[in-house]
Amino acid sequence: MVQIEYEDRTNLEMPMLALRGLSVFPDMSLNFDVERIVSLNALNAAMERDRQIFLLTQKDIMAEMPTRKDLYTVGTVCHLRQLLRIPGGGVKVLVEGMTRAKLVSFTTDEGYFSAEIVTVKDRQPRGYSVNTEALVRKAFQLFSDYARLTGTVAKETVLAVFDERRPGFLADYIAQNTSIRVECKQQVLELLSPVKRLEYVCQVMSEEVEVARVEKDIDQKLLVRMGEQQRTNILREQLGIIRSELGMDAQEDAEFDEYRERILALSLPEEVETKLLKEVDKLEKQPYGSAETSVLRNYLDACLDLPWNVTTGGEVSVEKARRILDRDHYGLEKVKTRILEYLAVRQYSPGSRGSILCFVGPPGTGKTSVAISIADALGRKLARVALGGVHDEAEIRGHRKTYVGAMPGRIMTAITQCGSSNPLMLLDEIDKLGCDYRGDPSAALLEALDPEQNARFRDHFLEIPFDLSDVLFITTANDASRIPRPLLDRMEVIELPSYTDLEKLQIAKRHLIPKQRARHGLDGKKLRFTDEAIAAIISGYTRESGVRLLEREIAAVCRKTVSGIVAGEFRSLRVRPDMLPELLGPKKVSDDAVPKRDEVGLVNGLAWTSVGGELLQVEVNSFPGSGAIETTGNLGQVMKESAKAAISYIRSKAVSLGLDPEFYKNTDIHIHFPEGAVPKDGPSAGITMTMAVISALTGAPVRHDIAMTGEITLRGRILAIGGLREKTMAALRNGITTVIIPADNMKDLEDIDQSVREKIRFVPAVYAEDVLDLVMPSLAERKPESKKKKRTGQEPGETRSAVRQ
Repeated sequence: MVQIEYEDRTNLEMPMLALRGLSVFPDMSLNFDVERIVSLNALNAAMERDRQIFLLTQKDIMAEMPTRKDLYTVGTVCHLRQLLRIPGGGVKVLVEGMTRAKLVSFTTDEGYFSAEIVTVKDRQPRGYSVNTEALVRKAFQLFSDYARLTGTVAKETVLAVFDERRPGFLADYIAQNTSIRVECKQQVLELLSPVKRLEYVCQVMSEEVEVARVEKDIDQKLLVRMGEQQRTNILREQLGIIRSELGMDAQEDAEFDEYRERILALSLPEEVETKLLKEVDKLEKQPYGSAETSVLRNYLDACLDLPWNVTTGGEVSVEKARRILDRDHYGLEKVKTRILEYLAVRQYSPGSRGSILCFVGPPGTGKTSVAISIADALGRKLARVALGGVHDEAEIRGHRKTYVGAMPGRIMTAITQCGSSNPLMLLDEIDKLGCDYRGDPSAALLEALDPEQNARFRDHFLEIPFDLSDVLFITTANDASRIPRPLLDRMEVIELPSYTDLEKLQIAKRHLIPKQRARHGLDGKKLRFTDEAIAAIISGYTRESGVRLLEREIAAVCRKTVSGIVAGEFRSLRVRPDMLPELLGPKKVSDDAVPKRDEVGLVNGLAWTSVGGELLQVEVNSFPGSGAIETTGNLGQVMKESAKAAISYIRSKAVSLGLDPEFYKNTDIHIHFPEGAVPKDGPSAGITMTMAVISALTGAPVRHDIAMTGEITLRGRILAIGGLREKTMAALRNGITTVIIPADNMKDLEDIDQSVREKIRFVPAVYAEDVLDLVMPSLAERKPESKKKKRTGQEPGETRSAVRQ
């Protein structure tokens, strides 16, 4: 046990950083990288104080959050000399050791290791004896031998020790500048007697020098062996030349002839054929063992594996496509009609180059499965390329073959794998493409998706043109706004809308249940669903635009059924609504998400997201203050500007609303959108915020069964919005009976499902004041009997007439 002497018995508290595989000594400098969050927090805390930090080595370098038993006891108090942020989130640190210290305790309450320590000091020798001098000289010799044998120590570092006579500092210096084990360095750190510390360092260095001598001997033997191998390679090269002169190298000649025959048999374009034949000639001239040989072979194999003259499919049949689409998909009538029109053009004019289709819709609405059905209808191979998360341009166009490990891009690889030069290529999740310092993958797709250019598409690895004009490209996306504009201009967008509950019921009966029954080894006799049970699953366990979650719940019922049959509990199961809690657990979705009563300052809005429509409630509170306006809920810039426009409109109508004209000076307004972790942006919540603020200022409650959407202007005009179909379906799912929409969106009601139009009352609005009486009936009772006519010239009741479509 090392006897520790304390320099100052007063406990100190400072940030602590646990080192992995490193040690730092007093009066020494050390730089290292820091990536752990707890360590970064400790550095920040030290910088905010006096730049002092306690560095302590951990025993187990794999421990991510070390405990007391994972740490040594003695460490070093250091001064932070420099912090440098590096790409990727880490920090490069330069520290200078100050003094040894012992760990008393530590905590992590503040997000970093906060240590309580006590500093320790060396036990000073009584004098500089002859034994000490001999020990110092021995350390000089061992360190010099170590540097000479390993070659890892700089010459300046070796020279720096020759003028040093302090045994303690010399021991620390040698330990710091050699690659001895961490355990040995820690022992040096814990020895407080300078002479004993130097003795221990000399003992360790003697072992290191012996190991270095053995390693050097092994290296010398390896060099001799490599020299012999090089000599053998030279002789083999000479032998190859002799064999070539004698015409004995028939096997390699046969390989080159095979390449030439394959190239000529493909009847390639002249430019491509000439290029490949030159590559074969270059391969033939490569010396034996050349690294270029494998590169050229990989290149030729990749080029010749392409299906240059292989095509699939025949004449396009619209009737066949109609049958397949109706078989595989329920509903989606407008989508099917547009696809059949596209195929009809192909059937009528086979040589025409149609536009590239882009299926846009929420997850689970059948974008990918529709593309698969089209490939089946056309009789073409399907080549699927997943683009989600792709950030590197080379992933699309390939790498230059001069790079190590180069390969073709995803487009050419997909064509090779499907074995057809005219497949249906599905570019999935095109809106998830990334862009960073490695390039823009969407820009690499521009040439491939342009019918005027893709006849001579060049992959960086292949370096020869390949005709993509016969490839039928179909892309999918959840949000068209996230697709780069130049890329979007090359495609025709076909929207796949959300499914209604009736459509989900039919999809489940016709497709999902048979599919899952077959997957789990069941049939119609072993497992049956009543229509009521399917409807209960849709309404009580899923709330989505597509049917992906619905299929998972059906799969869960199938698993429960198989488990019951195997356990002998029953032979077959007929699922009824009252059985769902036992099979699937309690309901995951409430029957009615809207408030049960009218409340002040709480308004139901409607929002569109990439996964469908959502009910977005707005809460507003007003209280005496200085006129501050607070917006919370992770709002974007556009939504914050809409809030300001709503306040400005209300100020202009303060008198007619019965408000204090000076409310903007003496009333604070807080606008909040729940679910603050979800980012929100867009102008369509303008009318919702306007009604919520009016309700909060006037104290008039808002009807809980009404939802609204629309952009507000400074003059109170309600402008058109997008995503009306998804928004109205969200309103229906949440029990809303009346929806206020901009009057300019009345034409969009034709795209809304008939079942939705029958259950929801749509109220068009041109100005905000058109809907005040409807939204807040109690506010209308406070107004004088003689109301002014609206600016439209109609009576107030006429402008609020309900419209059913």
